[in-house]
Amino acid sequence: MSGHSKWATIKHKKGKEDAKRGKLFSKLSRAITVAAREGGADPGMNISLANAVEKAKSYSMPKENIQRAIERGAGGAGGDAFEAIIYEGYGPAGVAIIVEVLTDNRNRSAAEVRNIFSKHGGALAQPGAVAWIFERRGSIVVDGAKYGEDDVMTAAIEAGADDVVQDGDEFEVLTQPADFAAVRDAIEAAGIAYEQAELTMVPKNTVKLEENDARKTMKIVDALEDSDDVQEVFANFDIPEEVLEAIAG
Repeated sequence: MSGHSKWATIKHKKGKEDAKRGKLFSKLSRAITVAAREGGADPGMNISLANAVEKAKSYSMPKENIQRAIERGAGGAGGDAFEAIIYEGYGPAGVAIIVEVLTDNRNRSAAEVRNIFSKHGGALAQPGAVAWIFERRGSIVVDGAKYGEDDVMTAAIEAGADDVVQDGDEFEVLTQPADFAAVRDAIEAAGIAYEQAELTMVPKNTVKLEENDARKTMKIVDALEDSDDVQEVFANFDIPEEVLEAIAG
């Protein structure tokens, strides 16, 4: 995995122990509610809801919280006021950044995202300016210290995965969005416990950063992720693992 994927893994581990778990759960609930309102309350028939629920479970969100969020959306309440917006911009050293937002106040979100970019040495860009750098993919991360490459590769490829990439002691299984759920389920059925599974934005090219620029970049990423309205942040940085670990620590 390149630096962007490694950061996603580190961020996920941090999220499970995050002192701001209440804020994290609020964001996850919002995504579930909106998905249920737009596509129905059955995860089996609503892939967006299934993915939102899976993500919530990966962060140990209680089942009752998940069910309440689904019921709010299915009942037509609590999801209708929110709209999805995507912002694009550049961080330090020209790193491309995509910010996915769910908000009930477009003006507030735009002002906050713009301020974060400006405060941390970045800048918002016009729609489409950096979106072409990324493609939507399914990403499933498996601990390579626990499972062999052949086992992971066989389960993933037979189920329709595009690729299995190894970096250090981890494997990242990449899929097309439509194949994500099937590949994830096949890996699980093979007795392989994954560390993380989500739909993400994978960059087609990356910007390699040294420690100084890496720290500046992660400040803007952290600030964006801390915003109440921001659901996801994707960037095309490539940061050495030891630097990422130091920053995360």
